[in-house]
Amino acid sequence: MKILLGHPRARLWALTILVLLIPLGVRALLGWSNPFGYLSDLAIGSLLVLALHRCVWWLAASVLIAWTALLVASAELVSAVGRLPASADLNYLFDPQFMENSTGGALAHAWLPWVLLAAVVAWLASIWLTRRAVPQALPRKAWALPALLLGTHWAGQHLLPSDADQWRQFNLPHQLLSAGVGDLQRKASKQLGDDLPVPALNSAGLTQSDLNAPRLLDGPGSARNVLVITLEGIPGAYVRANRKALHSRFDEELMPNLSRWAERGMNTPDYVLHTHQTIRGLYAMLCGDYDKLANGTPKGVELLTQEQRNQACLPAQLRQAGFSTHFLQGAGLRFMAKDRVMPHIGFEDVHGLEWFSNTNYLQFPWGKDDRAFFEGAHTYLSQLRKQNKPWMLNLLTVGTHQPYSAPEDYLQRFDSPKQAAVAYLDDSLGAFLDTLEREGVLKDTLVVITSDESHGIDGVRLASSWGFNLTLAPEQASLPQIKNGTYGHVDLTTSILDYFELPIPAALGGRSLFREYDSGREMISFTNGMLRYHNGQGTYTECDFQQRCRNYASTGFIADTAKYLGPSGDEVGQQLADLATTLDRSLLQSPLNLRYQFGGTGRIALGKHADNDWTDNLIGAQYLEMPEGSRTRIRLEVRALDPAHVAHLQLKAKEFEQDVQVGLPEQMVATADEPMVLEFDFDNPSVRKAFSFHLLGYGEGEIEISDFSVITAMPGEEDNLDELDGHVAQSS
Repeated sequence: MKILLGHPRARLWALTILVLLIPLGVRALLGWSNPFGYLSDLAIGSLLVLALHRCVWWLAASVLIAWTALLVASAELVSAVGRLPASADLNYLFDPQFMENSTGGALAHAWLPWVLLAAVVAWLASIWLTRRAVPQALPRKAWALPALLLGTHWAGQHLLPSDADQWRQFNLPHQLLSAGVGDLQRKASKQLGDDLPVPALNSAGLTQSDLNAPRLLDGPGSARNVLVITLEGIPGAYVRANRKALHSRFDEELMPNLSRWAERGMNTPDYVLHTHQTIRGLYAMLCGDYDKLANGTPKGVELLTQEQRNQACLPAQLRQAGFSTHFLQGAGLRFMAKDRVMPHIGFEDVHGLEWFSNTNYLQFPWGKDDRAFFEGAHTYLSQLRKQNKPWMLNLLTVGTHQPYSAPEDYLQRFDSPKQAAVAYLDDSLGAFLDTLEREGVLKDTLVVITSDESHGIDGVRLASSWGFNLTLAPEQASLPQIKNGTYGHVDLTTSILDYFELPIPAALGGRSLFREYDSGREMISFTNGMLRYHNGQGTYTECDFQQRCRNYASTGFIADTAKYLGPSGDEVGQQLADLATTLDRSLLQSPLNLRYQFGGTGRIALGKHADNDWTDNLIGAQYLEMPEGSRTRIRLEVRALDPAHVAHLQLKAKEFEQDVQVGLPEQMVATADEPMVLEFDFDNPSVRKAFSFHLLGYGEGEIEISDFSVITAMPGEEDNLDELDGHVAQSS
């Protein structure tokens, strides 16, 4: 080995193996084979060889370490949620707590970092052993090779486009490079005034409710109560009836219990999830509106600034109709402000991890494992049944979030922790539904089982947008087992209100699942970095991260295959981007001049330690957007409620989950006699997205966060917010 590494050309050989041969082998081993993908690996690999061959070792080592981290991140994220990382995701790599919580301390491809590390060490050894030799220069004409490969990839993408997943067609550095070049081209075009006006698409078909179709039921439904079960990350492909209806080639039976129950209910195979992220999925399904089709402040948080649109959400509407409304999830509520959003949209009682008294069967960093969650949910539901009024209960599981924990016997039976966790959820859900049937709950309750988002399935077309809706109604004999047509989360609120023949607020969009439509409809989704749109007339359009769009012939939105019709016109990418922007602004025209209030009068118990920025977070100010050139002012007031204890506090700021410095003190103290009051502001020289505050506290006893206000405005306007009619917003 020493002789080989000491060969005059060993440095070149080791580098070639590391950045060229290993990526090609990894692509083949992971099942990502695609001609475009191999082209991408060859192009970036050859570029790295030429750039780093004679580079000083410490600079080359820095580049290679970053490159290996990107390769590992790609493999892990594709395995976990079925998508290639975006630039924003890269910051997660630098948050050790998030990585530990999400992976459970174990990578899906634990061998890959070791292979890459060994290759890097071999390359460093070759440099050391040949340190006295000057590396031979490579021919200048060799630079034509990566240029040719990149050009061939670019031409192939335009002439012979593939609908394969992005990670099959690009490696991550190539995708980031292409996205960056595309952004620069668009910015340069705007600055030079080369952009011509593009006719806007009408958004009415996506935003207005449609009840112009015959009802499936004669009169209102006979159910007295509503139970919505939201399963973390489950795609529609896991339901056998959906796979069969759409002739899907995916044939893994990971959720036989859910599929068994699906045979007794109404299934909607072509059911679209509009975005990733739990808070966004909950907003769409409970408020009848698309959440942001890109990064930005979630609309659930924006809704805290309004006192009318929130009244159109499903819990508020059912509450007005005499229902008691309840939300129960298996994790803490404060992250992403669900402790404030859920009451604001009409839930009377909102509970998270703190409600459960039963113990877990598994150690799970995010909250309750699924078996323990459904056992606790059964207790909660049993209490509801004792009251004299109808009720709505929304359950949200968390067990199928990374790191996909499952009992050892499940881990032994399945190929991956993800599959084992899904099977564990399926058994827990099946036992829960069987118990509800024995106790007679299904006789007077409308049950809807769905998911907040999709963690995707490698190799399954549109899996990241493929959701499911299984409806179990007392009058199932009058409902079809397969509900034809395209539907999505935006339809859920309208559907349930229509089931009871309750009025449909004008603010709601969507169709009713309890009506039979004879025409297509528009639908839009943004998952896996792809903006997807169906015009309702047989054409499906998909735009990638470069606003490069392609048309397909497809009767519905979700389909196993679709006939490629050719590239869309140059203006289509801009049209769909503008349409997405219009939908994103359904609540607020601008994130400027807003006052968010995340404080309240609730009592918050402190522990002896606060070591985790995620599980120990005390406030829900996450994923905020702050425009370029604006200024953000923060005011925080915390009071200890127990005179015998001192509350020790720390406030952290993160952008895309990476710590950022905005001048916050290291430690703060609050007592019952002397509340902690902090006021500060900071500039936003460039746009900030996914900006989050994490408030940590320890010292036992309880505290009250009476004020946590976040105000973003242009410089000089902060003091005039109360005078800005229609722009100042205060949460409930």
